Amino acid sequence: MLEEVKNYYGKVLKTSADLQTNACCTGETMPKHISEVLGLLAPEVVQRYYGCGLVVPAELEGLRVLDLGCGAGRDVYLLSRLVGEQGSVVGVDMTREQLDVAESYVDEHAKSFGYQKSNVSFVQGELEKLDQLGLEPDSFDLIVSNCVINLCEAKGKVLRDAHQLLKLGGEMYFSDVYADRRIPRSVAEHPVLYSECLGGALYWNDLNSLSKAAGFLDPRLVSDSPISIENPALSPLAGDIRFYSASYRLFKLDGLEPACEDYGQAVVYKGTIEGHPSSMALDKHHRFEKGGVAPVCGNTWRMLRETRFRPHFDFFGDMSTHYGIFADCGTALPFDTGADDSTPTNGCC
Repeated sequence: MLEEVKNYYGKVLKTSADLQTNACCTGETMPKHISEVLGLLAPEVVQRYYGCGLVVPAELEGLRVLDLGCGAGRDVYLLSRLVGEQGSVVGVDMTREQLDVAESYVDEHAKSFGYQKSNVSFVQGELEKLDQLGLEPDSFDLIVSNCVINLCEAKGKVLRDAHQLLKLGGEMYFSDVYADRRIPRSVAEHPVLYSECLGGALYWNDLNSLSKAAGFLDPRLVSDSPISIENPALSPLAGDIRFYSASYRLFKLDGLEPACEDYGQAVVYKGTIEGHPSSMALDKHHRFEKGGVAPVCGNTWRMLRETRFRPHFDFFGDMSTHYGIFADCGTALPFDTGADDSTPTNGCC
C-alpha cells in the first residue's frame, strides 16, 4: 500500500476538504494559546493538515522534537513556536510534494515568530526506515506523530526505532486511529479506507503489546473520541468495526513495571506548568490539581519524577515498601463510546 499512500497524499489530496471520511480530522477543542499560534501559520500549511488529534503535550520550552509523518508541516511549525528559539523540531515525511510545501515556508515562519534563524528542518524518508535516515539515537526529548503510524505496515519497527531515538526520560506523544478489533483484509486492502487511516488502524490492545515490545512498558491513553465514517459508499465496507481517534503517551524509562503497583507514594502539583495553573493531566485517569495530595502508583511517580515534569511536583515516598497492586486495573476497551465523556481523575488505571 506504500505507493497508494504516496500517491494519495502527494497527488490526490490538495487540502483537507478532499478527504472522503472524517478519520483524518481533529475533533479536540483547541486551547487558546495553540489557536493563537495557528493563526500565525501560512494558510497553505494549515489547509494541508490531515491529523486526527492534538499532539501538543505540556512543558515544551527548549525541547528537541521529532515529528513522524509531518506532511506539509503544520505541527512542525506549531511546535517550533512552542519550543522557542532555543528548541528545535525535525519533520520526517516520505511524500516529496508535502515536504516541498513545508520547506517553502521555513523562512516565513521564522520571521513570523521573531526568530533570528529557523529552528526547524525536514528529512524525506519512510517511517519504517527511521534507523536509516541519519537521525542520532538518544537525541530527542519528544517524538510526536499525528494520524500517520496507521499508514505504516511495520508499526512495531516504527515504535522500536522511536524508542532508540529518544533520550532516557523522553516521551513519544502521538495521535492515531484505532479499532475495537483487528481489521479484516477486505478493509485493510481497500485503497481509500487505508489511505484515510482506517484500513491500517491498529486494534487498541495490539498497540499495548507493540509498545511494550518496543521498550515503552506502560502506555498511557491521554484522550479519545469515536470516529464515524460518514460516507454512505464507504461506511458499509467497515461493517460493525468501531473506530476511535486516540492520543497516547509513551515514556522511555527503564524498569517500569507491567502493572500499577502501590508503594505508598504521592505527589503534589505546584501549578507551575505554563498554561496549566490549576491542574495538569498526565493521562485520561490522572489529573493533578494544584496543591492536592494525590496517591500514585510507582510507574506514575517515576513518569513525573524522572522526566521534564519533575520541577513542577513535590514527591513523597520511595520504592522501598510494596503494598500490592492498585484495584480496578482492568483490560476492557479503554475508549469512551461517546455516551459518557468522563473527566480524568487521580488513581490507577
